[in-house]
Amino acid sequence: MAEQVTSARATAKIVRVAPRKARLVLDTIRRKSVNEAYAILKFLPNTSTEDIYKVLNSAVANAENNFSLDREDLIVKEAFANEGPTLKRFRPRAKGSASPINKRTSHITIVVTEKEAK
Repeated sequence: MAEQVTSARATAKIVRVAPRKARLVLDTIRRKSVNEAYAILKFLPNTSTEDIYKVLNSAVANAENNFSLDREDLIVKEAFANEGPTLKRFRPRAKGSASPINKRTSHITIVVTEKEAK
């Protein structure tokens, strides 16, 4: 019988960062080991790394507590940012007009799983 691979997930909802900017960071840590992902997030200059670091921490804690997985054996299986609700604001412009400003939010999800034994 095939051994079932367990995976733990964590999601942060309505994070005040544009999904496009969060995806740039998430693309760099996808399919990396958790320790390597921590190191990458520590040195990236992007503002979304702080929120992504917290979500990764939560996913690892879920894996350790809920599934008794070892932190050293975990890899980032999935990492994605979906679009959340947009805050719509207006900026005054010349001649009494206004231009829209969209303050985008995102839902950040990270799934970690064990490395497959070879």
